[in-house]
Amino acid sequence: MSKRELILEYVDRQYPIYRQIALDIHARPEVSNYEFFACKTLSEQLEKEGFDVKVDVAGHRTGFTATYASSRPGPVLCFLAEYDALNGIGHACGHNLFGATSALAGSALKQVMDEVGGEVRVYGTPGEEGGENGSAKGSFVREGFFQDVDAALCVHPGSDHHELTHEEIACAPIRIEFKGKASHASSAPQDGINALDAMILVFNAIGLMRQQLPGDVKIHGIITKGGDAPNIIPDYTEAKFYVRAATKKRMMDVYHKLERVVEGAALQTGCTGLLEPTQRNLVDNIVPTPSFDAVYQQCIESLGETVNDSHQPLGSSDVGNVSQVIPVIQPMIAISDVPVAGHSIEKREAACSERGLQSIALGAKALALTALELLEKPELLAQIKTEHRQAVQAQQG
Repeated sequence: MSKRELILEYVDRQYPIYRQIALDIHARPEVSNYEFFACKTLSEQLEKEGFDVKVDVAGHRTGFTATYASSRPGPVLCFLAEYDALNGIGHACGHNLFGATSALAGSALKQVMDEVGGEVRVYGTPGEEGGENGSAKGSFVREGFFQDVDAALCVHPGSDHHELTHEEIACAPIRIEFKGKASHASSAPQDGINALDAMILVFNAIGLMRQQLPGDVKIHGIITKGGDAPNIIPDYTEAKFYVRAATKKRMMDVYHKLERVVEGAALQTGCTGLLEPTQRNLVDNIVPTPSFDAVYQQCIESLGETVNDSHQPLGSSDVGNVSQVIPVIQPMIAISDVPVAGHSIEKREAACSERGLQSIALGAKALALTALELLEKPELLAQIKTEHRQAVQAQQG
């Protein structure tokens, strides 16, 4: 039996286990960095598969690493696993499928590692959706978990067709607050300092700022605290925003403009103002490596599938943080027979549908075969690494 046949046979044999894992994680949705059940379920299965597993890594209690090293030298390849849910709506991004697919891909590739040489890893990276201690891949990068990794792979549950890696944009989740002084709005308005006025000035300033911003810059926010009663001048207001741009540099330029907007609103109203990130890690833009995606496309099409690629930026992903340091792919895989929007009830239902569950086996096969190509063709891996390095340098100017 060839190495390709070994991988395909192993995925088919183990698929029922990972199918049930995905269903179990879907039934018990856990938000960013609280994925205790998902982390335990995936890491324990990888331990059963013969990986050396460590939990609570890179400063994330629900993060894990699973490693299998061949006795023969060779490249180090890593599959990235996500398994967090969205607050209030559950697995409407399909991360129950994402984690199961990456774990199965790593386990399938492990079956041929002793023959081809090298090392296979699965990194369990919590909190892709952000939030408390969010976007763990940034922590994994900062803590050096990718220093000896040659390339990383994952697939993200998509809609009704397959696509290649998107050029997703950088994102800075922030909060803005103002503190003023409460007073009766009718009998003693002169004694108050209106924190809501300051926040409205910020929203108005952002609206005007958009006229002079590049088309790739997105600023969107909500007021989370606007006051307690109409007859009380608000002494505290808070808003949360996402600041996005095509590159981290441009995003940070806008971030610093917003700092000055907050300072100006505070000065005009007499409030004290604050702008700060809401999570430890900002999210970098994805640096695509087309030659890497081309290998994946060849592999998934060899399984009888068709890629209908649009290359339209959708949002942000902390896979971008990884792509700043090593080549990485994150193509989109079909999980539905009809179009479904991200972060919707329809996508949540697709993530436990039969089509969605079948994407685990398909994605695992395509990823493991892509990794096998890199292991067996050193010149191909070298080409991908060179192309990636040049893309990062070009972005940095």
